[in-house]
Amino acid sequence: MSEIATTTPTTVAPAQGEAPPRTYRARALDYAILLKPRVMSLVVFVGLAGVLLAPGPVEPWSAAIAVICIAFGAGASGAINMWYERDIDIAMRRTMDRPLPSKRLTPGEALIFGATLAAASVTVMGLAVNITAAALLAATILYYIFVYTVWLKRRTPYNVVIGGVSGALPPAIGWAAATGQVGIESLVLFLIIFLWTPPHSWALALFSNQDYARAGIPMLPVVRGAAAARRQMLIYTALLIPVTFLPVVVGLGGLAYAAAVSLLNVEFARRTILLWRSGTEDSARSLFGYSILYLFLLFVVLLLDRLLAG
Repeated sequence: MSEIATTTPTTVAPAQGEAPPRTYRARALDYAILLKPRVMSLVVFVGLAGVLLAPGPVEPWSAAIAVICIAFGAGASGAINMWYERDIDIAMRRTMDRPLPSKRLTPGEALIFGATLAAASVTVMGLAVNITAAALLAATILYYIFVYTVWLKRRTPYNVVIGGVSGALPPAIGWAAATGQVGIESLVLFLIIFLWTPPHSWALALFSNQDYARAGIPMLPVVRGAAAARRQMLIYTALLIPVTFLPVVVGLGGLAYAAAVSLLNVEFARRTILLWRSGTEDSARSLFGYSILYLFLLFVVLLLDRLLAG
């Protein structure tokens, strides 16, 4: 009877100058980064808000599937965006350590990952929820990829304005998932996010101005100058504030919401005016950070108001 070797095989060391093989955990983390999780988390939240604010009872299982599909759809858009913009990501300090510029993942891996998630999210939404929500989700993904990423972002300083349509649609997707249709109420939620997007995005562009200029992206502060961008932010803030009271008009919010959103708007206006007057990087960062909290709290207040109203 022959002997069976019991020695443990030795690990072959990588050649000098060759990167060591990456673990499955590290690769999984890179795939997660492709999803743009910070952006996705806000998208998922406003999509969930659309589901919960919709009238009538919603089956928990259907709602959960809808929110997961919105998350995967948003992640798919982020992954394909990173695939297409890998050439400019490498030129920007804010994005140069992403998985593609740093070559931790290949462009093909990112594209296949994003396309698979996009197809799966729309298909599952259509089969398990309803066709209206699936059509809106598909339109959101296609708009973000082809209209914003491919067509607008490198061509016009108003890329975030026109491209903001895709980012404003998730509440309408959630509403459609719950009701099977697009109501005027969901369009009000869409309009709030649409008008919120320019001051939010241009605040980021103001303190990342050199990055965008180096990458050749015609953001408004790069093309028209910081002063012009600050004036536009003031205009969009002035448009946004009255629109945030429309939920009261259409029955989505009551007096509690109106009181709370008034306080949120006062602070948003204060920071926008401060940025307009001072033009400092710190004031741009302050507005950018608050704008995220602002949108989150606005939808939280809407949900709490609906809960209190029964």
